[in-house]
Amino acid sequence: MPERTRKDRPATLAVHAGVKPDPRTGAVMTPIYASSTFAQTSPGVHTGYEYARTGNPTRAAFEAAVAELEGGVAGFAFASGLAAQATLLELLDQGSRITAVDDLYGGSWRLFERVRKRSAGHIVTYADPTNLDAFEAAIGPKTNMIWVESPTNPSLKVADLAAIAAIGKARGILTVADSTFASPMIQRPLELGFDIVLHSATKYLNGHSDVTGGAVAGSRALLQRVDLMRRYLGGVMDPQAAYDLARGLKTLTVRVACHNRSAEVVARFLDNDPRVVRVFYPGLASHPDHDVARAQMTGFGGMVTFEVADGLAGASRVFDRLGVIRRATSLGCVNSLASLPVLTSHYNYSDDDLARAGVTAGMLRVSVGLEDEADLIADLDQALG
Repeated sequence: MPERTRKDRPATLAVHAGVKPDPRTGAVMTPIYASSTFAQTSPGVHTGYEYARTGNPTRAAFEAAVAELEGGVAGFAFASGLAAQATLLELLDQGSRITAVDDLYGGSWRLFERVRKRSAGHIVTYADPTNLDAFEAAIGPKTNMIWVESPTNPSLKVADLAAIAAIGKARGILTVADSTFASPMIQRPLELGFDIVLHSATKYLNGHSDVTGGAVAGSRALLQRVDLMRRYLGGVMDPQAAYDLARGLKTLTVRVACHNRSAEVVARFLDNDPRVVRVFYPGLASHPDHDVARAQMTGFGGMVTFEVADGLAGASRVFDRLGVIRRATSLGCVNSLASLPVLTSHYNYSDDDLARAGVTAGMLRVSVGLEDEADLIADLDQALG
């Protein structure tokens, strides 16, 4: 069977990347290799797989697919998004300095502030990624890593990734982009100059709320170091999860297109509703980063955040009335989900930390799923009261 020789478009990549028919059976999908160990023909001589922690064929197929979708050379899969993040931080020596976005996912913030600040002595400076002068000013002569989310969680700021990558390259600083909210169908940070792209694969890459995982992609030389750290730490993805995630990738193109379309409809409904104080969605012309999003992204994503009056009490009233939209954490799946950031992702932020991140008690974050748009709007309309 001839190999693919041309650079395929994203929809074709999503279906075929990382997968070759099984040479023994002709199976068109990579099977689940559940074995924890692999036979050697003589001491140290094997097929490339020796022990499940260091390599597994099912996991390798998913890793290859993510790398190809992101335009990277190599990829690695982890037991969760935070396991991937924790492993990436092992690229740094003790006492390193990190400049990160101010509107950071709460789990990342807790990893930085509650774990690595104590265990590794890392110093993290937070800055607004949409203000390039301020962000660059937060990068000191001893900064070792730049950590960016775009769009951010939950206020959906959109950073100019090419500009930030150029700052990192000019200073010789390692750059990491968490692209979980976008997926490779909307933006590819590696092609914009970043060294590493990171995903909570639990979200859009999987898309069905039934797998937990993390993934990174980048250059082979850099990710060889990541692979070593992963082997030492052991936070690897299991074969069943890798199989399910590889299957999820095959519908990523059509799912993301629907998420994009429906989220824009929902955002415009909320933006025109007087019961809503503010709407955060980069597809709206009123969003301060709309122009950057149009230039950098091929869609505006499936996440919509909005704010209602009366703080947490007001947000809770709306939340409690939702029916079609499930009241649950996580995002990026077929069913729409709603959460209150101050009680979920940002639950243990101080008032000062919340103010810095721009997160208010009246915010609701909605991951728009694949339901009919009219049903989603009707649900939000009745929930707003």
